[in-house]
This record gives sequence, C-alpha cells and structure tokens, in this order.
Amino acid sequence: MIRKAKAPNGEQGTGKTSSVQLYQLLYKALLSGELKPGDRIRENEIASRYNVSRTPVREALGRLEAQGLLVYGDQRGLVVPRLDAQSVTELYVMREVLDATAARLAAKHANEAEIASLRYMVERDSQNCHDIPYLASTNRLFHSAIGDCAHNRFLKRMQETLAESLALLGPTTLSLPMRAQEAIAEHAEVVEAIAKGDGDAAAAAASRHSAASHQARLKLIYAEAQDRAAAASAGRLDEP
Repeated sequence: MIRKAKAPNGEQGTGKTSSVQLYQLLYKALLSGELKPGDRIRENEIASRYNVSRTPVREALGRLEAQGLLVYGDQRGLVVPRLDAQSVTELYVMREVLDATAARLAAKHANEAEIASLRYMVERDSQNCHDIPYLASTNRLFHSAIGDCAHNRFLKRMQETLAESLALLGPTTLSLPMRAQEAIAEHAEVVEAIAKGDGDAAAAAASRHSAASHQARLKLIYAEAQDRAAAASAGRLDEP
C-alpha cells in the first residue's frame, strides 16, 4: 500500500482533499511503482489516511477503474492489475507507432525554441544519469515534449491515453544496469534527427528507442516473476 504522505497543498487531515487530488496522488503512486501490480486498494484506508468521506474516495477510485488502472480481483476488491508479457508487448507496439509518428512530425514542425528545450532536457538528464527517480520523471516529460513538438492535437490525445495504460507497467526500467545511459543516448539521437528536419531518421530513432525500452521491460518482468516464484518456493519450504 502507499506510504504516508502529505496531500497536495498541505491539505492532509483537513477534510478538503478532493477526488481530483486523490486521483492524482494515486496515479502518481502507480507511475512511481509505489503502488505495484497485485496491490489491494482499500477504500477505508484511503479515506482514513486523508481524513475524507467515502464519496471523494469512490470517485477517485472509480476514475482509475474506468481507465483500467484498477480492477476487481477475486474476492479481494480493487487491485492494481498485473500485465502479462503479451499485454506489455501490445502497449509497446502502440507506443512505438505513436512515438515514431510524433518524432517524424516534430522533425517537420518543431521550432528553434522547442528544439533547444529538447536538447536542454537531454543535457540535464546526462548530468543526472545516476538519479533514477529524477530520470523516470523527466523521461515522461521528454516523451510528452516530443508530442508537443509534433503540433498535432489528435496525436497528442492518443499519446496521453496510452500514457495512462503505461502507468500499469510499474517501476521504471531505468534502474536496470546501464539502461539510463542508453536511454539518454537514444533520446539524444531522436532530438538531433528532429533538429536536422529528417523525419525518417527521427522516426527510426524513436522506433529503436521504443524497441529497446520494450526489451528492458520484458527483462524486468521476467526478473520479478523469478523473484515471486523463489519467494513462493521458500514459503512452501518453510511450512511445517
């Protein structure tokens, strides 16, 4: 379950935390991996934590459920769903399509200020390449910025919808050995292709980045599955 933390604007314990704020807090917990696949979400615990009535809690949880970010488990109430490898692959296929399209359009439409901003983001990430929580946050901002540079409202909306589902992937893959440095280099390649106005190169670089991210995610999923299996086996061995 999520840790104790202050509500937005210091409103914890005042009874003023809204359903929108609760939604944002829970969504952020999903993005950070604080809420993990399989975690049970108890309405009464959330209501008690923020000193709010059940109404805003139900509204926030209902919104997350409508987005597929929470589901009803077998006799367990609401839980964070666990994506299988096939579901993860389907998400990354769509991410590759959208990100490549965004990069191609950005190469055509991005202005000098936008390109300078993208370069600055890559430079800042390079300077903080060992700060994984920071990189996880800026990674989302970077991909969103590419979408902005595409100057296509409908594409941007599709990316935002996909980003909601990507929240179910759990902890960032940037914690894997060397993945952070690799991802930063991949981002730089996308940006330089955009700066040159080369749509084909930008799309290809974005596709390679998405494919590399997909492979890193699968490695993380398999490692987590092995850990769960080992823990279950150890539990059986401990039984009298």
